[in-house]
Amino acid sequence: MSKVIIVGAGGVGSVVTHKCAQLPDVFSEIILASRNEDKCKAIAAQLSRPIRTAQVDADNVEQMTALLEAEKPDLVINVALPYQDLPIMDACLNAGVDYLDTANYEPPEEAKFEYKWQWAYQQKFVENNRMALLGSGFDPGVTNVYTAYIRKHYLDEIHELDIIDCNAGDHGQPFATNFNPEINIREVTAKGRFWQEGQWEETDPLSVKDSYDFPEGIGPKDIYLMYHEELESLTKHFPEIKRARFWMTFSENYLKHLEVLQNVGMTGIKPVNYNGTEIVPLQFLKAVLPDPSSLGPLTKGRTCIGCVAKGIKNGKEKTVYIYNICDHEKCYEEVQSQAISYTTGVPAMIGAKMILEGKWKADGVWNMEQFDPDPFMEDLNKYGLPWTVVELDTTGLSS
Repeated sequence: MSKVIIVGAGGVGSVVTHKCAQLPDVFSEIILASRNEDKCKAIAAQLSRPIRTAQVDADNVEQMTALLEAEKPDLVINVALPYQDLPIMDACLNAGVDYLDTANYEPPEEAKFEYKWQWAYQQKFVENNRMALLGSGFDPGVTNVYTAYIRKHYLDEIHELDIIDCNAGDHGQPFATNFNPEINIREVTAKGRFWQEGQWEETDPLSVKDSYDFPEGIGPKDIYLMYHEELESLTKHFPEIKRARFWMTFSENYLKHLEVLQNVGMTGIKPVNYNGTEIVPLQFLKAVLPDPSSLGPLTKGRTCIGCVAKGIKNGKEKTVYIYNICDHEKCYEEVQSQAISYTTGVPAMIGAKMILEGKWKADGVWNMEQFDPDPFMEDLNKYGLPWTVVELDTTGLSS
């Protein structure tokens, strides 16, 4: 029996709230908070049990602290913007509350995806006897747990790791993003990076392309090398990894529109002056693009996200692929959201459940792969994200 405050009422926040509400024995009291409380109330109206809502500016540490001190939750589930991670962590320390998020902190003025800012909180959380669990989404999150599960059960050493994220869905819109457009476009237009023999190698955005034949009828898709923050923590906690890469699919339509928007300056993150008012082009673009939460009833098809790991077992080379396939329409039927939000929201609920049940519990700041993967993997099967493990003859990538 635990009280949680969920911060953020976007697509992922909606899924987290729905999934927590399905488990009253674990999440006995739920408060959904956002800068826009009307969005919280709209989500609350969809649920089969009552929850409370609150208005809070998550950028404001004093305001956030006051809410936590008044409500005294057992855990904060942060599914707000990545820029707000540090203020919310500060508020949790002030109020003595455990913390969980789904994505690493990003400074608003620069598209950098690094854990250093949050790892720097390690001593503060230890001294306050509090816990922070970072990146409890799908990627990062489930992909970290997949890697730990492979390392525990299938490979004695992981030498090569490829995380491959495929969205084979279609929302029918000329151009839209399946999660927050500002965060999505910052991520996609950033330089790519991968880990190679003890150092980071950098690539131009979307300049490295391969093809992957996805399972269960999804078939071959073009994939593009990107940087994703779980590479940083996984190569730290599994130092035997010699190469680690992250790949994602994009449709030709998406890439065409993105190129045009970049060429006319609409993806910029530095303010420009327009009629005496400073505006950030990407934030303006976000305002005119479809809200990702509106895409739920329109999106059809499936996602496939997984890890291909090559390494050694009992002295012999072995390659393992572990993946989940998620259906957009089935997700919408259950929680009124498409699979991109679902695959992030369900792991956030499960990570919270791990903490509240004491299965994952330790003072300090932690990444997902640092805990026993088995109970989390069991809950993925139980709560909507079943996974499959297969042994492969090759990785399926060209290099």
